[in-house]
Amino acid sequence: MWRTLWRSIDRFSLQHFKHVINELRVIKVVDKLNKDLVVDLLQSIVEIVTYGDRHDPAIFECFMEYQVLGEFVRVLKISKNSRIEAPLLQYLSIMIQNMDTDNAIYYCLSNDYINSIITHQYQFDGGDLASYYVSFLRVVSCKINKDTLCLLVKVHEEAVVSFPLYSEALKFAYHGEKMIQTAVRALTLNIYNVGDDMVYQFVTAPPVSQYFSDLILSIKTQCLHLDSLVNVTDGKTGELLLETDKIVDDLYYLEDVLSVDEPRLSKMISESLISILVFPMLLPLLPLRPSNGPYVSAVTSLYVVARLLQIVQRKSLINFVASAVLYAMFSSVTDGSEVVTNSGTAQANDFANPLDEIVGPETKGAENLKMSYLLGYLSENLSLDCRFSGIPCDDTGKERGGILPHIFSDNKTLMLASLMLLLVLAESKDLDYRLAGLIGFRQTETTMQKTYNSSPPQVFDSRVFMIHLPQILRALLKVLATQPPFSVLTQWQTGWFLRKLLIFQETKLDIHDIHLFNRSYEQSCECLRKELAGCWFDYIPDTLRNEWENCKRVLEETSQRKDPFFVLELANHQLTSCGGTASILAWQKMIDAVKVYVLHLHLKAFIYRGDPFENPLRNLKSTSLAISGRKYVSDLSSASFGSEISLGSGIPCKISFSKIGMRDIYLIPIATGISGKLLLLEKHPLHSKRGVVIAIAPLAGLNPKIDENHPTWLHLQIREFDPTFDEKKLRSHRVNATNHEQDGKWTIGFTNAKACDAARLLILEETNKQRSSVESLLAPLLNISQHIANCQGD
Repeated sequence: MWRTLWRSIDRFSLQHFKHVINELRVIKVVDKLNKDLVVDLLQSIVEIVTYGDRHDPAIFECFMEYQVLGEFVRVLKISKNSRIEAPLLQYLSIMIQNMDTDNAIYYCLSNDYINSIITHQYQFDGGDLASYYVSFLRVVSCKINKDTLCLLVKVHEEAVVSFPLYSEALKFAYHGEKMIQTAVRALTLNIYNVGDDMVYQFVTAPPVSQYFSDLILSIKTQCLHLDSLVNVTDGKTGELLLETDKIVDDLYYLEDVLSVDEPRLSKMISESLISILVFPMLLPLLPLRPSNGPYVSAVTSLYVVARLLQIVQRKSLINFVASAVLYAMFSSVTDGSEVVTNSGTAQANDFANPLDEIVGPETKGAENLKMSYLLGYLSENLSLDCRFSGIPCDDTGKERGGILPHIFSDNKTLMLASLMLLLVLAESKDLDYRLAGLIGFRQTETTMQKTYNSSPPQVFDSRVFMIHLPQILRALLKVLATQPPFSVLTQWQTGWFLRKLLIFQETKLDIHDIHLFNRSYEQSCECLRKELAGCWFDYIPDTLRNEWENCKRVLEETSQRKDPFFVLELANHQLTSCGGTASILAWQKMIDAVKVYVLHLHLKAFIYRGDPFENPLRNLKSTSLAISGRKYVSDLSSASFGSEISLGSGIPCKISFSKIGMRDIYLIPIATGISGKLLLLEKHPLHSKRGVVIAIAPLAGLNPKIDENHPTWLHLQIREFDPTFDEKKLRSHRVNATNHEQDGKWTIGFTNAKACDAARLLILEETNKQRSSVESLLAPLLNISQHIANCQGD
């Protein structure tokens, strides 16, 4: 008690600091009996040292004189199953993290105290000690620089032979807790960014360098697991997202390491990426199969390679993938001794693989991986004895090799995934101009001059994909025009590809392609018209306005910014109905129809005019029902729950609620413009001609029906599903729809059958008035096709 009182009086004095240190020194063993006392002493020391580093130099001089860090090491050694390690590491982390002066940091890292704490034999038995330990290592890594790094390494003959901070951290690189993995990666990046030459030599030499190859092997294993999920037709999107997030996180970490821009690190990681991950992933695309070992399906391969190139943006990887695709394609032409001409006759094939010309003296000065190395790797691993059997022929009679069979596959998912990879390659600023020339996608003169600091060399004339572009465009248009239609996701992504490829093409679509697109456009219009008779017609204006902006955003995305995850969803058959109530299914059907229609609006403007036209949907009125805060309202359309309104137009009836039994009410259907609702009122206790609104339902979807056995009963279907235009919430709702809201049902009783039928007819009349208003509002939109078509002749 007296000790606590004394501490509180002068907590940060030098005298008290010495007293605390002496108390710690007299402890000869740490056990369960004195653990709390030791923890209290450690906490006091850390608080006082942190204060002294900023305010009182004498305190820190005392800290150094008394070798307090040595006491921390001693406490670790004399502890006996007291579990003192976690709090000790926590307080040390706090102290080091809060040190501001260079002298304090330098002292703490000297005398090998930190290394002794790092290499102490801890018992990581599944508790939280590992998280405290790794957190401590990370804090230390944040304080190192070129002057202090040398204090944590052991050097022999000008080479680092021991680096406990790095080596011990790597033991937790694949820990089950994500936060520990993240801390280890942050620590490694802190070390790499110091820029110490001897440390670079240490981390890139065996056996320490095994860390990078193990990381890439881990990514490869994750890709195999991802592929197994993709091929499970009843898999869940959540599982796919979780697995792809793991892969993407690892790729971003590799990109962070490569961004350190250390040649030894870059070369080692790039070579490992190519040999361990990229080349095996490319095998299904060439189309070759490895002689042994597991491999992924083509769709997964296309996703992984495209995502890798988007994240790890390195010339070596971009050009290797482009070289592999082109090399295999040209090899399929040059391997045979004869080719078939357009006339059907065979002639000798003297067409040399143009990639062989790329390996030359001018590539010898390339940094990191040379083009000659890339093509040398390809020539060694792609045997010319391999044949592309069973590949369909195009109109010229030549075999399609490389990625072309996938682009022209009947599997639309495979086609879109292949085009995704192709566009990622094409839009990369790091694609070699010679490979770009072979592919046929143009780099601007400014870009090439910036790349080569002079006028760019002559490019090849063989523009492979430009030759096939008309066929690719037609295949995409057929996807849009297919009946029954493909999923909305497929159509939106197809529209994105169509727009991208039209940008690359110098001429417009021919007359046959225009006819094909117009047919697809009319189909989208017809689907939208059908939704005007559905139970969600009142939300069509809001949905159109919302989806216009969504679609515009999607169509204007660049390949480097677009996540190709959609190809995995398509391959995994995630686009089937999720089940649920009738109104939820009808809602999704309406959303899908609007999405497809809006996509066609955008594409039609782009095809005919070459640029988007002014948003025709921005002036659409909102469908949301008006809400009034007034107690008494004369305008029925502004009535809300609890409002008082006149009963003049109300139809008397009864309704039974499960908790409060039968109640006498009045029913009023009201449509105002594109808004409509059904009001249930109870007579006001003080005003006989007024009623209080006790329930409100949307007119759309009521579907009033008279009970077959009780002609005085009117059944109404109430939409309980609450629509939202938040895409994240909407996706979540689709996943869990079967477990949530069910459509409500009201049964209204009337005095006789005639009154019941009159109420039904009145509800239908008001609903039709509302529908007519929506139809009138949308009528100009359905005539946009003629407006745009007229622009074609301008």
